[in-house]
Amino acid sequence: MQAEPLITAVYESLLKAGACPVVQMMPDGLMERFFRLGHAHHFDRLTAYDRAAARTIDARIRILSQSNTRELAGIDPTRQTRHARAARPLMNALLKKPWVLTLFPTAAYAQDAGMSVRAFEDFVYATLWADEPDPVRAWQKLSREQDKLVSRLRGANRIHIVGPGTDLHLSVKGRRFINSDGHHNLPSGEVFTGPVEDSVEGVITYDFPVCTGGREIDGICLVFRGGRVVESSATKGEDYLRAMLRTDPGAIRLGELGIGTNRRIQQFTRNILFDEKMGGTIHLALGNSYPETGGRNRSAVHWDMIKDLRKGGALYVDGKVFQKDGRFR
Repeated sequence: MQAEPLITAVYESLLKAGACPVVQMMPDGLMERFFRLGHAHHFDRLTAYDRAAARTIDARIRILSQSNTRELAGIDPTRQTRHARAARPLMNALLKKPWVLTLFPTAAYAQDAGMSVRAFEDFVYATLWADEPDPVRAWQKLSREQDKLVSRLRGANRIHIVGPGTDLHLSVKGRRFINSDGHHNLPSGEVFTGPVEDSVEGVITYDFPVCTGGREIDGICLVFRGGRVVESSATKGEDYLRAMLRTDPGAIRLGELGIGTNRRIQQFTRNILFDEKMGGTIHLALGNSYPETGGRNRSAVHWDMIKDLRKGGALYVDGKVFQKDGRFR
């Protein structure tokens, strides 16, 4: 388990704080065996243990540390979508409790990002402001900057996104923008909300591959009518894209509009934990919405896709330029 040094350090800190930590570590290759060897009941039902754990734990810290990010590439995607549907009540329960998600640098993540392990480690620490003399102060500064964006977006109605292959309209009327400033995802650096579910109209072409479920889906183009995806295509992984869209009725609607603000992330890493925070980009997630935004869409999937506004794109709020060419105006 490559993240063992970080897990041990977190365990020690929790003990010192008086918490009662329970460690669960998943060996490399276990998920591939689960999906390859499992029976119907493994994918369609939750165990009593899973239900009890979600009900009784106080908080959760999750540390990603894959040694092979393509481990599930050969798995039947219908098994993955069935398992996601079954696990949806579990995830909903866990999201109501305090949680943190972060990543331990591994060779697999570094390779996906096109970096050496040392360079990727330095990149990760920089995105967390862990290389600063006072990281907490740096996070507080980002929080204040994002608060200003949230204030500007308060009371907004119409959002218009334009760019190469993109002309998309949606409403955020009555929805709340959230300041994501390092209390859940680490790294962080975004403001986000849940679009009005039936308001999305137009077309969007995404600029980066979506890397999920052990696959890379590239050249994604989606057409929306009445808030629903009515046409979908991809230059790579199109079959998987369409399988995900069939997961449940909520999978073809948008659950999130996010605006990346972390200027220390400027390159694509093939890891959504970093890429969706990239300063100068926005992301639109198919599927489940966050209730705290006022979003009502429910789905077993939450699939972020990134639009790069640094390459001639713009985001308009109620007819006025909010962000153009990756810069706030």
